[in-house]
Amino acid sequence: MALKITVIGTGYLGATHAAAMAELGFEVLGLDVVPEKIEMLKRGEVPMYEPGLEELLRKHVAGIEGSSGRLRFTMDWAEVGEFGDVHFVCVNTPQKHGEYACDMSYVDAAFESLAPHLHGPALVVGKSTVPVGSADRLAARLVELAPAGEDAELAWNPEFLREGFAVNDTLHPDRIVVGVRSERAEKLLREVYATPVTAGSPFVLTDFPTAELVKTSANSFLATKISFINAMAEVCEAADGDVVKLAEAIGHDERIGKKFLRAGIGFGGGCLPKDIRAFMARAGELGADQALTFLREIDSINMRQRGQMVELAREALGGGSFLGKRVAVLGAAFKPDSDDVRDSPALNVAGQIHLQGGQVTVYDPKGMANARRLFPTLAYADSAIEAVRGADVVLHLTEWREFRELDPAVLGEAVTTRLILDGRNALDPEVWRRAGWTYRAMGRPTA
Repeated sequence: MALKITVIGTGYLGATHAAAMAELGFEVLGLDVVPEKIEMLKRGEVPMYEPGLEELLRKHVAGIEGSSGRLRFTMDWAEVGEFGDVHFVCVNTPQKHGEYACDMSYVDAAFESLAPHLHGPALVVGKSTVPVGSADRLAARLVELAPAGEDAELAWNPEFLREGFAVNDTLHPDRIVVGVRSERAEKLLREVYATPVTAGSPFVLTDFPTAELVKTSANSFLATKISFINAMAEVCEAADGDVVKLAEAIGHDERIGKKFLRAGIGFGGGCLPKDIRAFMARAGELGADQALTFLREIDSINMRQRGQMVELAREALGGGSFLGKRVAVLGAAFKPDSDDVRDSPALNVAGQIHLQGGQVTVYDPKGMANARRLFPTLAYADSAIEAVRGADVVLHLTEWREFRELDPAVLGEAVTTRLILDGRNALDPEVWRRAGWTYRAMGRPTA
């Protein structure tokens, strides 16, 4: 008999996972506690921008003409408990207010709500990013609360989704990591992931703590790589070097690699910043804080980049005040191919300049609605050309393809001063200079 799958939490991770499981051929029931979200999903609409996700949903959501009907949504915990053989917990683990630690309240609430409805054998699979040690505690709580007792098992299966590539990352993962305590749990998860494993995705079997540590250590490594090249950009600024050429040269060393070596205004989003902070906090609780003190400097370098972009803009405008200056900001999302503005470096820079008296106008291809909610006092434009109209300086802060393909000559007609600051080192300096622009990028004072 085919496995039935439930997905608890239908945000960015859960909605993608639910649609992908339906694509792999499973009957899937998604649960959320937010009625508006459930209604959207039932219509085949997603509450966030993610390339390919809405098409995948519409292909499988029951009630949509031509769909497979394999994917349904509910708010009823009892229905979920009765329906599923494997329950994936995909709820959010944000940073706690006022501290570095991870807020586990959503995960805990999901387990407390689901467990009493598990009357028969079931595997609950955690996908959320949690502090190491959480799985041990949750496994015990599951057995305590579930009528099925020991037959309600836990496994941990961290997610490695990249925003903008989430559908592909779920259907064709570069690795599948599962922390299990029994052969039964392993067998069930091998059945769930049979298609990608057959296609070549490595299946890595671990214990609970290792599975929990994989995601946070991977994110810490990526954050370290980004902050490393940004630190090199600071040195290049001081020494008149070119950080783009530096990154190209060291990237040819296969031990280092070329990815994540583009200097700029740093990382943001809902994962890297809060994950490295939660990792530091948990290491401290375990008495291993000395092992991760370097992450404090990684975080510090990252946050410093934003202030340095503000100072670069001030210098470019003559070194004085931003008062009365018109500043165009291209980008609001923390990265391209996403509408996610959580901890966005672009919006942080825009907000700082606005607070210092600049007249800031922002444009982003997908992140405008979310940006308006977060920073309602900034001005917003419906296109790049409208954003730069009358600008004294243009800041390129999210590396959307649309911005790389802009015609500098056309843009030049709209601005007051042809001055562009490339906060992502993603534009071609020669193309912009030929069109009469002064081009400046971080870590490239003479490029």
